[in-house]
Amino acid sequence: MDFSFVPSYSGDFLEGFKNTIYASLLGLAGSFVLGLVLAVMRISPWKALRAIGTAYVEFFRNIPLLLVVYIFYLGLPSLGADLDGFASGTLGLMVYTAAFIAEAVRAGIQSVPTGQMEAARSTGLTYVQAMRLVILPQAVRIVIPPITNQFLNLVKNSSILGVVAGFDLMYFADNVNSYTFQTMETYMVAAAFYLILTVPLAYATHVLERKLARAD
Repeated sequence: MDFSFVPSYSGDFLEGFKNTIYASLLGLAGSFVLGLVLAVMRISPWKALRAIGTAYVEFFRNIPLLLVVYIFYLGLPSLGADLDGFASGTLGLMVYTAAFIAEAVRAGIQSVPTGQMEAARSTGLTYVQAMRLVILPQAVRIVIPPITNQFLNLVKNSSILGVVAGFDLMYFADNVNSYTFQTMETYMVAAAFYLILTVPLAYATHVLERKLARAD
């Protein structure tokens, strides 16, 4: 093993690491908000909203992430919307992960006793207000562990940006490998950077699960 090339390409690795963090944070925020909206649509009393939410979730849960990213990167330009690799990859991560978060949140909403909604509506709250102020806060607390697992998957899945020149860690690792031909060493360095992100997140998830278990 020869890692002597690493100092010479440290700037490339750090640039990719920074972009991976940025894409992950954008994906986390966007997929969480979109997932909440989809979860509410999935259990909405209005049939049209339920149909739209169900169609979205079933579509994106049953196709590969790579295909979703290609839809944004290669498909949208044909419609006049030209996105770069970073935007395409991040949006792909966002809409793909949102489908899984929506299912987790939907399960959490359905685990809240139905009397909670009835009590909220009896006080004069609308359906949307009751959902936002009463049901969702309880549901999100219930499903924090599975949601954080989805966030962990999103961070790892951010490597898909490398396929569409998204300037993430994998993109720069591929470039370094093409210059140095130190394939094993290059991708071991990339793996180390991913571990810097995922290990603390996995540990935080474990700690949070234990705290919630004790609280229950």
